[in-house]
Parts: sequence; structure tokens; C-alpha cells
Amino acid sequence: MVSYWVKTPQWLHRMSPAGVIWEMPPDEDNSVYLTFDDGPHPEITRYVLDELAKYDAKATFFCVGNNVAKHAETFKAVKAAGHAIGNHTYNHLNGWKTANTHYLKNIAQAARHINSHLFRPPYGRLKLSQYRKLLKQTPQSKVYMWSILSGDFDTCISAAQCTQNVLSHISPGAIIVFHDSEKAFPRLQTALPEVLKYCFDNGLRMKSLPM
Repeated sequence: MVSYWVKTPQWLHRMSPAGVIWEMPPDEDNSVYLTFDDGPHPEITRYVLDELAKYDAKATFFCVGNNVAKHAETFKAVKAAGHAIGNHTYNHLNGWKTANTHYLKNIAQAARHINSHLFRPPYGRLKLSQYRKLLKQTPQSKVYMWSILSGDFDTCISAAQCTQNVLSHISPGAIIVFHDSEKAFPRLQTALPEVLKYCFDNGLRMKSLPM
């Protein structure tokens, strides 16, 4: 049984603190925003980079600091390809289960490896108090959530369902979550090429999130 929203409801957007971004306003390019969480991974992230390059697509990679430290060359390849990067904490912490002081220190630890004002909380779980402290600690921070969750992390769904999760909801301004991780790869390797082709064929321009 699916225990997450594929398409995040508007009431959740409205309940979030002002400044938390769930989707982008549609623009004249009919832009959509592909994002990849939890990397970098030396093989899977490079697979994603190769697939994106086929369509001259740009994306945003929310990276785990510990993975950046372990796979520095792959991280450099992401930046060299012109993609945006964001902070996803150093140890992929669940904010709801983590004391504020430790959570903020973990973000700062990741920031020593990830020079970006973009932040996405792992699991989308961020206390209001943590959000406020983050903005006080780093006023330039932009917290990006998502409007479409592909479900590629879900081992109970098929690659076809993962693809359908995205294509049945995609529209200009959508922020879409994939994962460049070993757990997600069995679904990602099928869904990502199909989503990229769909966007290209339907005039949706794939952009990085604004810094």
C-alpha cells in the first residue's frame, strides 16, 4: 500500500511556512524541474548525467554530504555538466526525529562540501523550528520540496508505475523527485529515459531550480 502522495496536495503547500517551494510558476518555456536526491553515486549519478545530456536537459541534484565526500569526482562531474546542486544534509537525517542543534550542525557539515543555498530536507521532514533556525543561520537558503514524487525508491512498485506516477501528473512548473541511489535504480533506469523523451516530445523544457 502506497504511504506517500505522488502528487502533493495544494492544502499541504498552503500549510507550509512562507518561502518553502513546492512547485514553480509556469513560464513561457513550459519548464519542468527534474531533481535527484541522495547522491552522488559513482555509477548511477553518471548514468543520470548521460541520460540528461541526450536531451540537453538540466536538473538539480540534492546531495548527501557524506556521499560527496566519498565520491568527489562524481560530484565535480555534476557541476561540470552545468547542473544545480543542493544540500540534503550530511547523513540524510530525518528532521522530525532529530534535535534542532544536531540537525543544523549536520546541514552545516554538508555545506562544507556543497556550496549551495538550495536545501531539501530528507523525506521532506523539517520542523518549523528547524526551518526558522536554518534561515537565521543562512538567510540566503531556499528550501525546495516537490510537486511530484516518482516513487522510484519504492521497491513495491514497478518501473512502469514509477513512470506513470510522473507522466500522469506532469505539467509546467512541476518539481519532480527521482533518486540517484542503488535502491531506486531498478525503477529509475526505465522511468528516467521515458520521462525525458516525453518532456522533449511535448515541448517541456527541463531546467535546474533557481539558485
